[in-house]
Amino acid sequence: MSNTIPKASQESESMPAPEWTPCLPTEHAHVISSDEEAIAIAENLRLRFLADAGPRDKNRTLPFEEVDLFSQSGLWGITIPKNYGGAGVSQTTIAKVFTLLASADASLAQMPQSNFEIIDVIRLTGSEEQKRDLFGKVLAGQRLGNAFSEFKGKNVEDFETRLLPDGDEFLVSGQKFYSTGALFAHLVPIVALDEGGHVVVAVADRTANGLTVVDDWSGFGQRTTASGTVLLDRVRVAASRVLPAHIVYEKPSAVGPQSQIIHAAIDLGIAKYAIDVTIDLIKTYARPWIDSGRERASDDPYTIAAVGDLKIKYNAAEAMLERSGRQLDATIANVDERTIGLAKIAIAEAKVLSTELVLLASNKLFELVGARSTLEKLNLDRLWRDARTHTLHDPVRWKFHAIGQYYLNDIEPPIHSWI
Repeated sequence: MSNTIPKASQESESMPAPEWTPCLPTEHAHVISSDEEAIAIAENLRLRFLADAGPRDKNRTLPFEEVDLFSQSGLWGITIPKNYGGAGVSQTTIAKVFTLLASADASLAQMPQSNFEIIDVIRLTGSEEQKRDLFGKVLAGQRLGNAFSEFKGKNVEDFETRLLPDGDEFLVSGQKFYSTGALFAHLVPIVALDEGGHVVVAVADRTANGLTVVDDWSGFGQRTTASGTVLLDRVRVAASRVLPAHIVYEKPSAVGPQSQIIHAAIDLGIAKYAIDVTIDLIKTYARPWIDSGRERASDDPYTIAAVGDLKIKYNAAEAMLERSGRQLDATIANVDERTIGLAKIAIAEAKVLSTELVLLASNKLFELVGARSTLEKLNLDRLWRDARTHTLHDPVRWKFHAIGQYYLNDIEPPIHSWI
């Protein structure tokens, strides 16, 4: 290993103490009943979250109050099927909701992403008893967190965390990282391998003995996600809380693209706000370049063309995301290997466009507004930092490969959840 890489950049040398344990909701969360209501509530929350997004990022202030407001709004349960009390909203609505929220605060928008993935796992692998229990808890306002990924594995599917039987229950031990939402969760779904080496999800209580959530996330972007460490030391989980997740993770399923569409929507939302800010500041704050001969920055012909290019690319990415949502809805209604491939490729195409757009838009903001846009008081670099951090979730370079293989060589995309 190169000695030019600081040790702290490879793994945390020391872990801060846990900072907060959420209390169970004292009131039942609002239950959303339709797609239209979900979008309207997301728009209202967007305005609320945007008001203090900059200071939260600047000071790395964790959004405890905002997360409570978020889950109590009912948005965390909108994909729960209607026959279990949820709204069963479409995937196009999910994309719109996350685009709206990410256009205010990408950290808050990222918070429930794993919550929605686990809802899908419960829907597809859970028993009737598990569905009634866990769906009921989410609808009441309890939040599902994330103890999925690990820092030390050779790749994202190399898990050391193990689930072993102990009488009528199970014990889970291991260490997780990138645990977005776990600090704020009431229930922590843990990805582990059982005795047969199969992937399971064990849903532990956040307050379970041996489960420690550490706020040691130090990423330069998405600074308030608390996406740090979860320590698992013989955490006891009831058999009724263990889901046979290998059913959807080791075989073709729609869980991967259902997770991916949220990531694409988050990128699109950051891009939306970056473009809106760019246009506003060009009109009100930027100066024209001396060689343009113009009185206003908004009359600079190169600036005008650049904004036109951004809007074209945004509209294309938005249309592609909506198209992928329609395909995913069709796939969920008629799941087979062919339709899963269609959904994976459609969302991979949308993810390519949203990734390229958000990196371009968050960079062009500074180019078009000029040096004054970098002043610390504006904190506009949070948009680039959030974009750069979030787009690292799964590499777009491999999406080009999967898309090309699909169209050129009739090869179905990989089974795993990162496409």
